[in-house]
Amino acid sequence: MTDSNDILKLYSKRILSLAADIPFTTPIANPQGTAKKRSPLCGSTVTVGLSMTNGQISEFGQDVKACALGQASASVLGRHILGRCQTDIERARSQLEAMLKSEGPIPDPPFEGLEVLRPAKDFKNRHASILLAYDATLDAINSLNSD
Repeated sequence: MTDSNDILKLYSKRILSLAADIPFTTPIANPQGTAKKRSPLCGSTVTVGLSMTNGQISEFGQDVKACALGQASASVLGRHILGRCQTDIERARSQLEAMLKSEGPIPDPPFEGLEVLRPAKDFKNRHASILLAYDATLDAINSLNSD
């Protein structure tokens, strides 16, 4: 059982600062790909709309309804999303999951800011929310590729 000090450490000032400043929260006009993902465990949702040019994300919008951890994760994603390709997002998501679930290293640049979420490794019920923005982004890219 975790105590209140663990919870306080988890919701650090840096996490709360990221959660309060999520980039690209305005939906884009005419996205090429869209997706909405929901975590069944906690009910968090992330909706993503994006457009790509030459295999790179050129426009991005996200609507994040999640806990502070999910919001912080989406905030880091939003800070680095433009110009990224599908492989970049897949790598970031995979590294984030490994950091949370199997003591993996922090994600490679430019997503190293996700290190702030390392304390969440002990809160398995929050992992899905933390990964949600990446899952929605990949589903939006895949919806674009399936046309």
